[in-house]
Amino acid sequence: MDINQCIDNLGLNANTYRLDKSDPPHKFIEWTGSDPQPSQAELETAWAEIEANQKATKYQRDRKSEYASIPDQLDYIFHNGIEKWKTDMILPVKEKYPKGDS
Repeated sequence: MDINQCIDNLGLNANTYRLDKSDPPHKFIEWTGSDPQPSQAELETAWAEIEANQKATKYQRDRKSEYASIPDQLDYIFHNGIEKWKTDMILPVKEKYPKGDS
């Protein structure tokens, strides 16, 4: 669990805190701010949400790495048209990495 990501996910990043340097899981040794320090259960819930979001959006990251660069796509559109671009460059990537296929 990455406590820094959890704090950000909980919207508590306006606070300052220090963690111990022990092996994970780390513990807070100082919490300063207007918000109460999150409990371990709140941190675990935030981490579960982060992991679920990462899993649910994996197809987006996979697709992004497969798509041609924007200049290459624009060049393809210029020479072949929008419909050919969709069928030749976009659709194969979307079929390879469908939504919800995590």
